[in-house]
Amino acid sequence: MKTSWRSVQKTAILIFGLLFIIALAGCSVAKQADSNKPQQQGEASTDSRKLVVDLANEAANLDPGLQYNFDSYAVYRNIFDNLLRRDPATNEFTAGVAEAWKQDSPTEWTFTIRSDIKFHNGDPLTAEDAAFSIQRILDKEFLSPQYANFNMIASAEAEGNELKITTNEPSPTLLAQLVNLSIVPKKYVEEVGNEQFNLNPVGSGAYLFDSWAKGTNITLKANEEYWDGKPEVAAVEFRFVPDRASRVADLLSGKADFVSGVSPDDVESIQSNSNLQIISTPTERIAFLAFNMVDDTPTKSTAVNQAIAHGINYDSIIESLLQGYGERVTQVLTPLSFGYDPSISGFDYDPEKAKELLKEAGYDNGITLDLPTSPSFDQRVVQAIQGDLDKIGIKVNIVSTDHATFLKKVQDPARKWGSLRYGIWSCGCMDADGTLLPLFRTGTIWSSYSNPEFDQAVDAARTTTDEAVRIENYKTALNILQQDVPGIGLYQHFAIYGASNKLQWQPDPQENFFVKDIKWVK
Repeated sequence: MKTSWRSVQKTAILIFGLLFIIALAGCSVAKQADSNKPQQQGEASTDSRKLVVDLANEAANLDPGLQYNFDSYAVYRNIFDNLLRRDPATNEFTAGVAEAWKQDSPTEWTFTIRSDIKFHNGDPLTAEDAAFSIQRILDKEFLSPQYANFNMIASAEAEGNELKITTNEPSPTLLAQLVNLSIVPKKYVEEVGNEQFNLNPVGSGAYLFDSWAKGTNITLKANEEYWDGKPEVAAVEFRFVPDRASRVADLLSGKADFVSGVSPDDVESIQSNSNLQIISTPTERIAFLAFNMVDDTPTKSTAVNQAIAHGINYDSIIESLLQGYGERVTQVLTPLSFGYDPSISGFDYDPEKAKELLKEAGYDNGITLDLPTSPSFDQRVVQAIQGDLDKIGIKVNIVSTDHATFLKKVQDPARKWGSLRYGIWSCGCMDADGTLLPLFRTGTIWSSYSNPEFDQAVDAARTTTDEAVRIENYKTALNILQQDVPGIGLYQHFAIYGASNKLQWQPDPQENFFVKDIKWVK
C-alpha cells in the first residue's frame, strides 16, 4: 500500500509540473516600481517588485572559486556568467561566455569567447579572464573546493579571444564541469584580493551585487545592460532564515516570495493556501552518510560502518519523514548520474546483523560517535539516524554549528571533524566523476578515506572518453565502496520549494536557481 501511495504522490507532482509548464506560456511583462516592503499575496505584481527569497543559510562565500554549496551558488551564479550552459530540456551543452568550442585533439580544446560581455565595473570580459578563473581553482594554495572537479586540466591559456585548454588525459567530463565554471575578472581580483572580492564581488551576470548585511541578507540588482537580455525581476533579496518554520511562516504571510529547503511536513500547509504553490523535482543530489576512516575513530573499521549501514531504516526515512519525496538508492549516486550501477546491492535494514557486526569489531558494549551537522541539513533525518543507531548500541552525539563553521571543520586537512556525517551532494554535472572523486578519492577536500585501487579506478574513468571503459571502472569503484564502506547512499533527494503563485519558474535536476528565469504573473 505504501508503494501505491507514493506512486499517487509522484503522479500528482508530474501533473503539477505539466500544469506549471503550461502556465509558463503565459509569462507577463514586468513594470518599474520601487518597494522594499514585504507585499501580501494577491497584490498586483510589477516587474520592479523586489523578489524576496528565504535561504536556509547565509552564503558561505560569494567568490565562486571558493565555495559551491547551494546557499552560496544560489546567490553568486546570478552575479557571474558561466563558460558554458546546459539546455534544461535536453541537457545538451549550449553557449555561455564561450560562443563556440571545438576539440583540436584528444586533450586539446579551443573555446571562442564572446566579444560583447562586460563586467559590472565596465571592464570587458576576455579570454584572459576565463583562463584566470581556471588557473586560480587549480592553484592548490587557493584551496578551492572545486579543485577535484577541474584537476583534469593541465593548462588554461588565452590566445586573443580564444581560451585554450589542455587536459592531462582525454577528459569525458570537461564540458560538464565547464558548465559550472563562473568567470571572474582577473584585473579586479588581483587589485582587491580574494577577501575583498568575496565581500564586493564583480561579475558579468544578469544581476549586480548591491549589498551584504552579514547574518541578515544579500541584495542584488538587475543588470539592465545584460548581454543576454534585461532580466524581468528588478531586484532580489536573499534572506538567511535558518529556522524552517520561520521560512514557511514568511511565505504564508507574504514576507517571502520563494523559500528553499521546504520540508515534506510543510507541503500540506503551503498547498492549502491558494496564493502559494509547491514546486518539486527529483534531482541528481544524493543523500549520504560519510565515515571518517582517516582519523582515530571507530569508523576507521569497515565492520563498524557495515553495522551502521545495516542499522538504518531507509524505507522509514523515505516514507515517514520524506513522505515519498525521495527514492531509495544502493550507492552514493542517483540513477541520473552517468556511472550509476544498478547491480550494486547496497545494504538492507537488519538491526540484528548490525549488532553482530559491532561485536565482531570489538564493541560489545556499544560506542559513542560524533556527528557534525548544520541547519542546512534536514535535522529530522539526522535525528532518525541517531534513533536507529541507538537501537543497535551506537550513541550518536549530534554537534550542530552554522553551515560556514561546519564546512570549515569538515574541509580541514586535519580530518578531526568526528566519525560520521550526513550530507546531500550534487556536482551539477550528471556524472559519477563529480561525486565519487571529490567525496572519496585520496586527498580531495571532502574525502576522509584512502584506497589506491579505488583511486586508480576513478582516475581511469576520468581519463578516457570510451563510455564502456568508464562504466567498467565505475563498477569497480562502486564495488570497492560497497566492500570498504567509507560512505553509503541513503536516498535520491527531491528538491521542494515553496513559492507565491505569482511566480513562474521551472526547476531542474541540477537545482539551478537563476533569477533571470523567474517571471512575475500578472
